[in-house]
Amino acid sequence: MIYLGEGHMKRIGTDWQALLQEIEEAVRLLDNGDCTQPLKPYLRYGDPRNRIIAMPAYVGGAVHTAGLKWIASFPDNLRQGLPRAHSVTILNDADSGAPFALLHGALLSAVRTAAVSGLMLRRYSDILPAPADLRVGIIGWGPVGRLHLEMCAALFPDAVSQVIAHDIRPVDLELVPPSLQAATSIADSWPALYRQCNVVITCTASRDRYVSLPPQPGSLLLHVSLRDYEANALRSIPHIVVDDWREVCRENTDIEQLHLLHGLQEEDTISLRDVVCRDALSAVLTDPGKESVMFAPMGMAVFDIAVASWFVRESRRLDIGIALE
Repeated sequence: MIYLGEGHMKRIGTDWQALLQEIEEAVRLLDNGDCTQPLKPYLRYGDPRNRIIAMPAYVGGAVHTAGLKWIASFPDNLRQGLPRAHSVTILNDADSGAPFALLHGALLSAVRTAAVSGLMLRRYSDILPAPADLRVGIIGWGPVGRLHLEMCAALFPDAVSQVIAHDIRPVDLELVPPSLQAATSIADSWPALYRQCNVVITCTASRDRYVSLPPQPGSLLLHVSLRDYEANALRSIPHIVVDDWREVCRENTDIEQLHLLHGLQEEDTISLRDVVCRDALSAVLTDPGKESVMFAPMGMAVFDIAVASWFVRESRRLDIGIALE
């Protein structure tokens, strides 16, 4: 068995082009039935905001690997100077069931999340009138928000014209990728950011929903943190994309609130599989650049297994990691 900690994964680095290919291939495998992932259970005790989630999956194709991500999310850790999320991922040989890799650290989840957002952003930007002008707003300057900006800098270097960041804590602009530092500023409130950006990425651990305004026409909401928007603010969005309706329409997400309060149904949404495999966004956007789209990804285990497998393959190629007996 090989062990990879966050330090090992940082040494391997994030090849965003390769990671997007891994995510896209996993979507296609999921679409053709060569993946398995049961509905993930949530373990709760004590403070109901805390949760530990089990995410098992099998990914077929060239990955041909099973595994489990066990991830804890404790939002109040941030007040104690601790990471909000902790996780371990175990990979199993698909033919024998033998575990062959252990990955420790929430970086894996953050990379997976940003890569999935990157796939959606690429599909969206490809249908915008050329040249695409992405004004990116990031609400929440934690590790996930910063990785999203790193992904944007790597994948859309010529399309991102402006970046605005906002957090209730100080935003350190020295953490901005060098290529985007001149284009990046700090907003003192979320509405200031929200009115200026056509790509809004929410990466918070907010206790309460705070976004009360409808999005600007022609904006893409990459709704990573899932519980930021008041339901009335989302009612006017004509196009909502989800990774998995069963997963995202529960656990007090904004999608569940739209379902309970305003009758949103699965057939009213677009699946990520349809976006990737059947070019569904092109089919529904009658006026690209003027219609709002929200992507609400709950996070799928098949993507974690695919990304973990990529890190393990790279670790072997680069001879990084610790061999365990």
